[in-house]
Amino acid sequence: MNTIGLPYWLRLKRADALLVGAILVPILLTWSLLVGFDAFLQFARQLGYLGRNGYTLGKAAYFIVLTLPRRSFQMYGNAALIGTLLGLGGLAATNELTALRAAGMARLRIGATALLLVGALSAVALLVAEYAMPPAEARAQAILLSVQSRDIAAGTGSGLWARDGDAIVNVRSALATHEIMGAGVDLRDVRIYRFDNQGDLRSIEWAAGASYRRGQWQLEQVTLTQFDPGGAKQARYPRTVWNTSLSPRLLELSVLSPETLSLRDLVRNIRYLHGNGLDARVYTDALWQRLFYPLNVLMLVLCTLPLAFGTLRAGGFGKRLLTGLLIAVGWFFVQRALVDLAIVYSVPAWLANLGPVLLLTLVAAGLFRRRGAAA
Repeated sequence: MNTIGLPYWLRLKRADALLVGAILVPILLTWSLLVGFDAFLQFARQLGYLGRNGYTLGKAAYFIVLTLPRRSFQMYGNAALIGTLLGLGGLAATNELTALRAAGMARLRIGATALLLVGALSAVALLVAEYAMPPAEARAQAILLSVQSRDIAAGTGSGLWARDGDAIVNVRSALATHEIMGAGVDLRDVRIYRFDNQGDLRSIEWAAGASYRRGQWQLEQVTLTQFDPGGAKQARYPRTVWNTSLSPRLLELSVLSPETLSLRDLVRNIRYLHGNGLDARVYTDALWQRLFYPLNVLMLVLCTLPLAFGTLRAGGFGKRLLTGLLIAVGWFFVQRALVDLAIVYSVPAWLANLGPVLLLTLVAAGLFRRRGAAA
């Protein structure tokens, strides 16, 4: 790259274009490989369900396609880290990073260009998570649910439909809840249609909500309408026991993971749960984790940039790349541990998810200060 005799601002533009091109291609290639490999493994698992409840190879392939937005969002952080290291490592191997440094570009300036690119791609990943992932995951969940049971199906507009003996159950919405011993599920807007042996409708039971507690289902704010030759009779109950053969585990499968919901749906579910005195922690954690996601990716990439700069004076980039991967994997477990620990001590969700970002910021600042002193 010959920049002698060019104005300083033009050299900077060419240098930025060089950095963006060198980093963008490895990120996109790594992103595609990670998503493709993960999708292939899941497709191999789906082959074991072929023939169950009409599950065909075409449906399995369609199911995998529907999960691609979620996999893309989940894999982006690792792809950004690996791709950035590969891109800068390639420039270091051809001494182009040395030329950039000799032209007056500081490490922080090079890192800023890389972070701007990663930030722009993070915005794309967030758009995928906000608009493409939720509807695709809802359809994928409906396919998975049909494989698990012949008597239960999920519709995109009318909620969950299930056969319970001689009754038909319609659940318009289901929410994940957090309990002391693990995850739970609460149902909203439940309708139970009961029929006699001749197939005539005998009663309609509507409940504002249903919850599974102490081994049994309970309906809340129930309105029961019974039909007989003399007409319709209606009664209301604050709470009744719901004797059903529906498995709580099967109903849990119908609940979309909070991590796959849009921000608007997360906020709506949080308001509903808080308004009814229920624990919304799983949704608040998912909300703040999504909001802080770009900062997490940026800080993680920033922490590993000194590994790429180290190749300016020493070899062993493969070792440095492996170190970066170990940092990414280790950070995943550290972040989860910090968030879970915050739940135990009732730390607000926003602070629990901001803490890891601040920790990464301190680590990144320390690494760059150390590299700067050693230069």
